[in-house]
Amino acid sequence: MSATAVPALDKTFQILDLITDSSQPLTAAHIAKELGLPRSSTHNILQSLLTKHVIYKDPESRFHLGSYLMYWAGRYEQQQGVVQLFKDLIVQYPVLLQHTVTLSKLDLGEVVFLACHESTEPLGFTFRAGVRVPAVFSATGKAMLSTLSMDSIKSLYKERFPTPMTQHGVKNFADLSTELMTIQESRVSLDDGQLRDGMYCLGTYIRNASGNAVAGMAVSFLQGEYEAKRAEVSAVLIELAEQIEQCLGFNPNAIKQQY
Repeated sequence: MSATAVPALDKTFQILDLITDSSQPLTAAHIAKELGLPRSSTHNILQSLLTKHVIYKDPESRFHLGSYLMYWAGRYEQQQGVVQLFKDLIVQYPVLLQHTVTLSKLDLGEVVFLACHESTEPLGFTFRAGVRVPAVFSATGKAMLSTLSMDSIKSLYKERFPTPMTQHGVKNFADLSTELMTIQESRVSLDDGQLRDGMYCLGTYIRNASGNAVAGMAVSFLQGEYEAKRAEVSAVLIELAEQIEQCLGFNPNAIKQQY
């Protein structure tokens, strides 16, 4: 058995692994005996998993994997699908290939970098898969936040605005709201040195078939080249985002008909 700081979580995964590996559905007593766990804690874990539909119990009180796992699998597949589309389609856009282009997702008020096309120009900031930064300061984060209500955004941060990372960082929800309204009109967001002094990023969002923003993309520049290239790069970035959206099943006409 593994020994982590969360023993109950270890037991939960042991139970799920056992149910997954078994060729037959198992009773609670069998699970407890097979894993050497107390019946009481086994019962409590099974009840929690039942409540969330991670497993289900048949009429003979035997446990099977439940439908909630399909939700997790679907979200994972969707995320990986966006990453692959990004990698496959960006090569069609020479304008973007000259720069560092990142793909991110929104996660509890932060953006998590999923993939990156690296430029040869050093930017002084590491865009690596798994790196997290506050969404309110990043171009991809602000692009995705622009599709949410301010009430939803405030709830992500429990009404406490993150501490700016540079002197250029947006300071409060009121200023953020002003930025987001501009993004809603243009579909383009801007990080003007809010993650790192001297680095500018233009971003936009990517929507799925349901019209939800599931990812964001951003192009990064050194400050000196931003003004000369922002118009062309913004247009091409939106073009790539719309192509990825089409592959994900997004239909702007269908979304408009819902409202």
